[in-house]
Amino acid sequence: MENGKLIKSLGLLDATLLVAGSMIGSGIFIVAAPMMRDIGASGWMIVLWVLTGLITIFAALSYGELAGMMPNAGGQYVYIQRAYGKMMSFLYGWTVFTVIQTGVIAAVAVAFAKYAGVFFPELNQLILETSYISISCGQLVAIGSIIVLTFLNSRGVQNGKVLQMIFTSAKLFALFALIILGLAIGLKTDVFSQNFEHMWDAYKTVKLPSGEWDIIPLSGFALMGALGATIINSLFSSDAWNNVTFIAGEIKDPKKNIPKSLFFGTTIVTVIYILANLAYLALLPKGVSADSTDALGQGIMFATDDRVGAGAASIIFGSAGIIIMAALIMVSTFGCNNGLILAGSRLFYAMSTDGLFFKKAKKLNRFNVPSSAMWIQGIWASLLCLSGKYGDLLVYSTFASLLFYILTIFGIFILRKKEPDTERPYKAFGYPYIPALYILVTLAICVDLLVYDLRNAGMGLLIVLLGIPIYFLATRHEPK
Repeated sequence: MENGKLIKSLGLLDATLLVAGSMIGSGIFIVAAPMMRDIGASGWMIVLWVLTGLITIFAALSYGELAGMMPNAGGQYVYIQRAYGKMMSFLYGWTVFTVIQTGVIAAVAVAFAKYAGVFFPELNQLILETSYISISCGQLVAIGSIIVLTFLNSRGVQNGKVLQMIFTSAKLFALFALIILGLAIGLKTDVFSQNFEHMWDAYKTVKLPSGEWDIIPLSGFALMGALGATIINSLFSSDAWNNVTFIAGEIKDPKKNIPKSLFFGTTIVTVIYILANLAYLALLPKGVSADSTDALGQGIMFATDDRVGAGAASIIFGSAGIIIMAALIMVSTFGCNNGLILAGSRLFYAMSTDGLFFKKAKKLNRFNVPSSAMWIQGIWASLLCLSGKYGDLLVYSTFASLLFYILTIFGIFILRKKEPDTERPYKAFGYPYIPALYILVTLAICVDLLVYDLRNAGMGLLIVLLGIPIYFLATRHEPK
């Protein structure tokens, strides 16, 4: 062991499992419900999942060039600094700390506790309620899961590596089982054919104050707007693939293994997500038809608490399906947070070495991991658990992520011009067309979100902009 230095102990398989494990959390089991309510058409929903997969893979292929050029701890933070300078990289780190990383850790932990409530219903009980805050037993369990994972990862990268391998392997196996059994059972019924009978007839389902359901047909610009707004759900489910770049300092041969792990991990998860949604559509009715306002009280749109995965499992396994799916989601969310906690601390470690984060965060403990950075991350994520606003967090954290993905990939063009002779072990696939296409499509989604969900998208933008005065305060004593 080398004291005071990050140890390169993670191979290609470890890095790939980190990519896949960080991506697969609770979203794939939940977000199909709001997506179907937003667009009502099975064909368009599958298109959105395919588009999400392509966007994610295109971004991963582009990031490979930057990862090969700069195989350093901090990953995306380092890439942005190289292309744009310190202030922009600080804004990224600030946003990751305030909402992107810690916010997603909190949301995933709350989801973990929510499904633990299937086994322990008392977790749903409130233990404190005031005009300003309410705290349930479940929120304390969420915080407890963050503390446990932070402690285990602070004892050395080997612990995080083993946990990631166990939990990611388990949830990949379980998801494949859900897909295979779901398609095998569902395709023997007429549910799939009924769901795809009018696969392009889009409509939005809105619950009125009276309790009745209003069906709003969508076409033209209204359809494009609805598609652009609801794709945030699938993008949220596919986010965090970039976390492997944060931990580059501990990956063997990072110039080769990070680009490969980005491609393999995102491709595996994309295939799983598309197949999982096809399995849902084979097992569950959409829930309401375009020519009727009668809610079925079941299916994809109206799954209890949006738990589409649990509804699908109940068709396969009967009443035991709810228990099985709850256990699977607990495994999935616990493993997801392990990857997020492991990787995120390395970004804050890199910021601290630049003097842009708490000084303690740059110190490595006797296990050669940045434990102080990890605990700072854990404390803030734990506080965010008390908000419990999963839906709002989904939009503004993902919107902020998309802004920095665009900036990072545009940085490839900047660095190609500024540093034409720098060694590039891997060059962005399809350059300049694939990176440019990613930027255009993602920019269009961001504009759409600002138009159709200004409150939450605007909150994401505001959080980014709040980092500007913080940066000047943090650097006011630096020599000009």
